[in-house]
Amino acid sequence: MGALSNLRVLDLTQVLAGPYCTMLLADMGADVVKIERPGGDLIRSNPPFVDDPEKEAYGGYFQSVNRGKRSIELDFNDDEDRADFLSLVEEADIVVENYRAGTMEKYDLGYETLTEYNPQLIYSSIRGFGDPRTGETDRQGQPSFDLIAQALGGVMETTGQEDGPPTKVGPGIGDLFTATLNCIGILAAVNHREQTGEGQYVDTGMYDSMLSLTERAIYQQSYTGEAPSRRGNSHPTLFPYDAFETADGHTVIAAFGTNHWNEVCDAMGREDLAEEYPTAAERLENRESLREEIADWASGLTNDELVGTLEGRVPVAPVQTTEEIFEDPHVETREMLVPVEQPGTDEEVEIAGSPIKMTETPPQPRGRAPLLDEHREEVLGSDKETTDVEQAADD
Repeated sequence: MGALSNLRVLDLTQVLAGPYCTMLLADMGADVVKIERPGGDLIRSNPPFVDDPEKEAYGGYFQSVNRGKRSIELDFNDDEDRADFLSLVEEADIVVENYRAGTMEKYDLGYETLTEYNPQLIYSSIRGFGDPRTGETDRQGQPSFDLIAQALGGVMETTGQEDGPPTKVGPGIGDLFTATLNCIGILAAVNHREQTGEGQYVDTGMYDSMLSLTERAIYQQSYTGEAPSRRGNSHPTLFPYDAFETADGHTVIAAFGTNHWNEVCDAMGREDLAEEYPTAAERLENRESLREEIADWASGLTNDELVGTLEGRVPVAPVQTTEEIFEDPHVETREMLVPVEQPGTDEEVEIAGSPIKMTETPPQPRGRAPLLDEHREEVLGSDKETTDVEQAADD
C-alpha cells in the first residue's frame, strides 16, 4: 500500500508535464485514472518501440510516464461521456489537466463547475503561462512546450559554451520540473484539506517554474545588475568545478573547498600550485591558466584512472553514457531500473524507477502503462459496459 493509496486522481493530462506529475502520484500509491481523448494521448504512438510499432500498444515515451495508471476514453463533446466524467468527479480527490487556459470551460467543466459537484475537490492545472485565476497576463492561452519555457525562463541563455549559442538542457526540464512542483502543490493542497475540509485550485506555470529553477541567475541580476550568461561546465564562484577531457571520455571535478584544491594539487604532483593559489579568490582570478594545468594532467589519464586517483579525496565522477548507467551496480541496488511488460511483445522493458525512497510506504512503478480504455468497466462499472454493448448492438 502506498502513502497516497487513499486518493483518487482524475488525470486529463497528455504528453509529458501532466503525465509526469500524475506518475509521481501513482508511484506513491494514488489511484490515477487517465481520462483520454478519443484516440488516446497524443504520445501513445511516439517511438521508440521494441520491435513492431504496428503490434505494440505504445512506445517508450508513453510507457515511462504513464505506468501504473488506469485508462478510460471519454469524449467531452458527447453528453453521456461528459455525464460519466462528472460522476467520477463527485468521488474524486484531485483533477489534473494541462490544457490551454479556457479549454475546460468550453465544455462547461472548469474549476467552478466541478466544485459544484465536489466542493472539496482539488483542481490542478499545468500551463505554459499559468492560469488567470492566480494572475492574469496576455501570454495566457498561448501554447507552450519545454523549448519555449527554457528559452523564456533564462535556462538556454545560461546553458552552453561561453563562445557558443544558447543551448537547451537535454532532459525536458521545462516539463519535468514544472510537473514536480505541481505535484508538491497538490500534496500541500491535500494537507490543507485534511485540516480545513477545503479544496482549492493549484496552478503551476512552466515559465514561472523556469524562473524558480534559474534562481541563481535571478539573484545575480538583482545584486550585480549584470545578466549572467553561458560558462560551459564551469561555476561562476568555484574552481576547479568543471568537466575535463580524459584519454577515453570526460570526468567532472568539483573541488568545492581549499581542502579539495590541495588534494587535486597533490594528485597532480603540483604542490607548488596549492602554495601559489591558496585562496578561492586567487584561483578564480587565475582560473584559465589553472584550468589548462588540470586539463593537461587529465588528458593523460583514463576516466577510471582519474576517478581512482581522486575518489575519496575530492568529489569526482565520470561523465557516464546511458549504457554505463545500466551497468552501474549502484543503480541496480537503488532499484532505479524497473522492468515492465511491453504489450504487443513477449518482452519486458526497463523504465526509470522512483528516486523517492520511504521505509514504510516505498514508492514504485505499479505496473505497465495502460491500454487505451482498458479499465472502462472497472472505473465506470459493469452496468455501463453492458449498456454500451447493448447500444452498439441496436445501432
